[in-house]
Amino acid sequence: MTRDEAFEFLDRTARGIAEMFGASCETLVHDMGVPTHPILSIYNGHVSGREVGSTMDIMGVGLELDEQAATTDQVNLAAVTPDGRQTKSSTFHMIGEGYNLALGINFDYTSLVFANRILVDLMSAQADLRSALWQPGDAKQLGDLFDQCAASLGKPLDAFTKADRLKLIALLRARSAFSYRKSVPYVAGRLGVSRYTVYKYLDEVAEAAGE
Repeated sequence: MTRDEAFEFLDRTARGIAEMFGASCETLVHDMGVPTHPILSIYNGHVSGREVGSTMDIMGVGLELDEQAATTDQVNLAAVTPDGRQTKSSTFHMIGEGYNLALGINFDYTSLVFANRILVDLMSAQADLRSALWQPGDAKQLGDLFDQCAASLGKPLDAFTKADRLKLIALLRARSAFSYRKSVPYVAGRLGVSRYTVYKYLDEVAEAAGE
């Protein structure tokens, strides 16, 4: 492939990528065979404020690249433009006899940062609704409910088998005991099992009920 053919391919690729990803995506072709790596073609140059012939990089720096950087692909690296735009930058080299060209892709995601802040604000909440509805005094109600359900099984807690514990969980679930705040750790403590075990029992009860 000659230098002209390589440039034609890279330029066509740059134009296509810019059209596909829109105005926030700057694409360009560098002549990396020249220490100052001038721009041979550029699309959506408003992202970095550069144009054909510019020797500045995406960060507005005009230094010559070292030998390794001038021949090595750089993929998905963060960069900030001189006017503060946040971008992701990649450079792909095409090296042949007598030429070293590179396709540069710079995606400006600054607007996404602001959008994310708005989304975080929209999704944030000051408190949990359940905690607001079920006050600390409900602990006594939960305890009374637990005692009633346990007594209906006719044996002390320390004599419960797994089948007994599942029956108790089913009874508590049917009477909405798990709507109370901190109900799972309370039940786990009374049964002498872990919270994980209580959640597992709840899953088994729900599965048995066909839910």
